[in-house]
Amino acid sequence: MFVASLAGIFKYKELPEKYGPFVQYKASIEKKSLNDDDDVAILDIIGTESVHVLLLNTYKDFNQIDEELKAADAKLNHRSKQVLEGYL
Repeated sequence: MFVASLAGIFKYKELPEKYGPFVQYKASIEKKSLNDDDDVAILDIIGTESVHVLLLNTYKDFNQIDEELKAADAKLNHRSKQVLEGYL
């Protein structure tokens, strides 16, 4: 199982350019359109060059995020989990 670490939480309009393709891909898979003020969390998957995108407006609670990460064979490190739980 991989460990995910929070790289940052951004408004879509303020998203660093390097994450744009990942966010667009995630939005297309989930059939979501993004607004400039939508919140996006970027998780770095430690030990890989992969990132995992969370479109935060689509989650009702942290358990949904936890389940999504389990399906991707990843789990959040403790500090990242605390930040996201506080954010939701």
